[in-house]
Amino acid sequence: MEQKKFKRTTVTAALPYANGGVHIGHLAGVYVPADIYVRYLRLKKQDVIFIGGSDEHGVPITIRAKKEGVSPQAIVDRYHSLIKKSFEEFGISFDIYSRTTSPTHNKLASDFFRKLYDDGKLIEQETEQYYDEEAHQFLADRYIMGQCPHCGNPNAYGDQCEKCGSDLSPMELINPHSTISGSKPVIKKTKNWYLPLNEYQDWLKKWILDGHKEWRPNVYGQCKSWLDMDLQPRAMTRDLDWGIPVPVEGAEGKVLYVWFDAPIGYISNTKELCDQEPEKWGNWEKWWKDPETRLIHFIGKDNIVFHCLIFPTMLHAHGGYILPDNVPANEFLNLENDKISTSRNWAVWLHEYLQEMPGKQDVLRYVLTANAPETKDNNFTWKDYQERNNNELVAVYGNFVNRALQLTKKYWNGVVPACGDLTPVDKKTIEEFKDVKEKVESLLDAFKFRDAQFEAMNLARIGNRYITECEPWKVWKTDPKRVETILYISLQLVANLAIAFEPFLPFSSKRLRDMINLTDYNWDQLGSIDLLKPGHQLNEPSLLFEKIEDDVIEKQLKKLEDTKKANEAAHYKAKDIKPTIDFKEFEKLDIRVGHIKNCEKVKKASKLLKFTLDDGSGNDRTIVSGIAKFYKPEDLIGKDVLFIANLAPRTLMGIESQGMILSAENYDGDLSVTTILKEVKPGSIVC
Repeated sequence: MEQKKFKRTTVTAALPYANGGVHIGHLAGVYVPADIYVRYLRLKKQDVIFIGGSDEHGVPITIRAKKEGVSPQAIVDRYHSLIKKSFEEFGISFDIYSRTTSPTHNKLASDFFRKLYDDGKLIEQETEQYYDEEAHQFLADRYIMGQCPHCGNPNAYGDQCEKCGSDLSPMELINPHSTISGSKPVIKKTKNWYLPLNEYQDWLKKWILDGHKEWRPNVYGQCKSWLDMDLQPRAMTRDLDWGIPVPVEGAEGKVLYVWFDAPIGYISNTKELCDQEPEKWGNWEKWWKDPETRLIHFIGKDNIVFHCLIFPTMLHAHGGYILPDNVPANEFLNLENDKISTSRNWAVWLHEYLQEMPGKQDVLRYVLTANAPETKDNNFTWKDYQERNNNELVAVYGNFVNRALQLTKKYWNGVVPACGDLTPVDKKTIEEFKDVKEKVESLLDAFKFRDAQFEAMNLARIGNRYITECEPWKVWKTDPKRVETILYISLQLVANLAIAFEPFLPFSSKRLRDMINLTDYNWDQLGSIDLLKPGHQLNEPSLLFEKIEDDVIEKQLKKLEDTKKANEAAHYKAKDIKPTIDFKEFEKLDIRVGHIKNCEKVKKASKLLKFTLDDGSGNDRTIVSGIAKFYKPEDLIGKDVLFIANLAPRTLMGIESQGMILSAENYDGDLSVTTILKEVKPGSIVC
């Protein structure tokens, strides 16, 4: 299918929640690839706008505010400032980084909702929700806690049990209580407005499944999975006091759902920028309503449904807006083989990195791009960070640049020499890099940033091989004229590197351009062998990158180790010993050994496993447990485990569970099934 030509491109990057800082998972998943793409388009002299901003509404912000005893506005003011400054220092080149508490956003989001309402595109539904009579408010899912019906965790939230990972609804919780007042909530009817996604299912199937088969497999696949099911109406309003008030009569005490108002922030931030600089950007509507504008969303995989199904449906229902042409979502980045977790502080925070690793923005950009989780989850380790810096940036890229510039300084006083007759090795080298523009360009156009950066680095590999093969320091003694040609070609490679790496490593590319005195350049010159003319004066060379020593890395590893120890200590403290019971109470529990004969996943329940146990009675026992997140069924078959045999049966997903398999919970939420050290017959009693 032929690619449509567009006049301009609107690029958005997911709005980070303003209740914490930005970490390397965010950078690798969204902001570094988005910035690479935008810088690339600018180098090509294309008309592009890069939109970012803070997402400042929603329950997580109110929870943090209550925890700290401050207002939600104080929370978002603090973190918006921190995030904005961090992005600026790291070189994420937004044209605007605004916020969803701005007056411009408030009005645009409100007007957007009102038009959908007036046009009859929203449906009104009355539902039953939990209500805190002491706090006088309806409770969002995260304001309700109770016992998980799947694993028995007494501290499960209304939307998810963080122990077994089960997705929940508040009504499923056993003995629920309000996290605001601690009281038991009552069920009360409330009215909200919904976007009827089911009415747009056929349109979505045609638009995505037929019209965007070029999307990344992970994006296309997740969309198809949702569209193969029956879509349901999605609430666009919430019973909260923090957010944009619903602009409808009778909606007092309700605000726009954060996932309704947040993506509209892309539009409102564009409008804010265009209103500030109309002579530069023109009217905001050309960036969002002109069919000749291409819209690209950079997001993480957890936001695919919102950006590919819900937001496009909102835009389509409203009318007049363009739809995303591509949504190159990335998978997740892990840290030292463990999932990044903000609640456990298991992360490399950008603002801390900038303080602790001054001047090393490009090192992190390079490593995150080299490890980009484009097709699957990937891993960041400090050792890999060190090795890529020392073995690639220093030993390959920096080494070649330094060799070429120092040799030119030594033999020609930093002046670009003339190119003489070409030998076969010269012609071969020129042939090797002449198509670098086409290679890097085709990969960037396909959002393959990892491979594109590798191709850019290949210029340095070619250069090192060329200088080593030609040995100008030896040839100088017998044929100075020949050295002129060697250095001329080497310097052209250096200049090519300065252009090729501009989207990826903007700080070092600028330093390199300053060293070679390259002031007039653009993307179309990539692959050229006359970027630096004979007689061109270079500036004083210096090292482009520096080696990172072991002690620097050990300091970062110790910091993570200290975090892990603090988490373990906090976990133990949080799990205070329960009230003392006498031995007779303990004897009421009948804990036995069971042999797992079979184990399988429960259909339509991604977190549940169904066990068939030999419990020693001669009859099989069925137990359902919410541990599918931690084990594959085949890994458990044949194991001997401990289970509670006299627990009252309960039905989960239509299956009667006759007991509970015992597991131990690690500080990070990981569950480990309890086993025994030597062979014991099924049915043996634990005493």
